[in-house]
Amino acid sequence: MSDQVKVAVAYHSGYGHTEVLANAVAAGIENAGGSATIISVADLETINWDALAEADAIIFGSPTYMGSVSGPFKCFMDATSKVWYTQGWKDKLAAGFTNSGSLSGDKLNSMIQMSVFAAQHSMLWVSLGVMNGNNNSKGDPQSLNRVGGYLGAMATSNADEGPDVAPPQCDRDTAQALGARVTTAAKRWQQASL
Repeated sequence: MSDQVKVAVAYHSGYGHTEVLANAVAAGIENAGGSATIISVADLETINWDALAEADAIIFGSPTYMGSVSGPFKCFMDATSKVWYTQGWKDKLAAGFTNSGSLSGDKLNSMIQMSVFAAQHSMLWVSLGVMNGNNNSKGDPQSLNRVGGYLGAMATSNADEGPDVAPPQCDRDTAQALGARVTTAAKRWQQASL
């Protein structure tokens, strides 16, 4: 068995900002020695279901729209019912990331929705594992996890800026840290299974 783990990044991005995060997550996976497969779930007909089945871990990503995951991401969730019925993703690691225009934007609700979705699939959720670097007077608004999310990576993109600028580098770096953490956890999980 190879020690390189396979991690899929299954995401939807409406305006490109969440895709920027998906690419950052993938960079974190690759930097940690894993193999990343990025899968847009915007079109159910083109989803690489085989790559999801073969992955050791799946990291889910969605923008937060109106306090919830996006409509296309919810359609993807619903389309996994056959996988759920056969418990095809059981014991895979799972994690998530989200993005909205506001600092809060009710992103936590999207993270909870993704983690419950993973739990329904009998997956094991991996948290962000990065302390908030911006929650006191000496904090830095450009630090990792500046938004203060622990369930997954959360980012904020100004609504009047495109994905070439937003989300800021610190949020991209936080997403990269999530990819690396999941890859490291997947390696441990793989070794424990030998």
